[in-house]
Amino acid sequence: MSDSKEMGKRQLRPLVYKIPSSQEENNQMNVYQELTQLKAGVDRLCRSCPWDWTHFQGSCYFFSVAQKSWNDSATACHNVGAQLVVIKSDEEQNFLQQTSKKRGYTWMGLIDMSKESTWYWVDGSPLTLSFMKYWSKGEPNNLGEEDCAEFRDDGWNDTKCTNKKFWICKKLSTSCPSK
Repeated sequence: MSDSKEMGKRQLRPLVYKIPSSQEENNQMNVYQELTQLKAGVDRLCRSCPWDWTHFQGSCYFFSVAQKSWNDSATACHNVGAQLVVIKSDEEQNFLQQTSKKRGYTWMGLIDMSKESTWYWVDGSPLTLSFMKYWSKGEPNNLGEEDCAEFRDDGWNDTKCTNKKFWICKKLSTSCPSK
């Protein structure tokens, strides 16, 4: 009987080690709670714009740290699913003017390449009279084939498209997935 008892103990011993102790159950519960909190944190981190973009009034803006020609800047924006900035409101203009002041001369998506003095945004919309007030004094002047618009400290300026400037891309912000 003692042999069978001993044999039973040997068979039960590995099973006993598989039964979680109350400490292990607490550890599992703690891990579960931490995972739940991490998931909630990730949900809060859902952003409407990519990490290195700035959100303003439903749009995302990328402010470059390098300089390129106007065409290369437009291509860089296109490559990230955006376009050179098209300004739609006075509030947006003020936001962009202030932000670009900190960086230096900066391309926008405004050109008159098709017909001199007829300014169009890269989305095909014409420059409206309500935005003419943003040109710097004496601009646009087309001094030497200046067909692309830039932000300067005191307003907009027309300049040669081959010059290298910083640029601003714009795209619509996205919504975070709902739970």
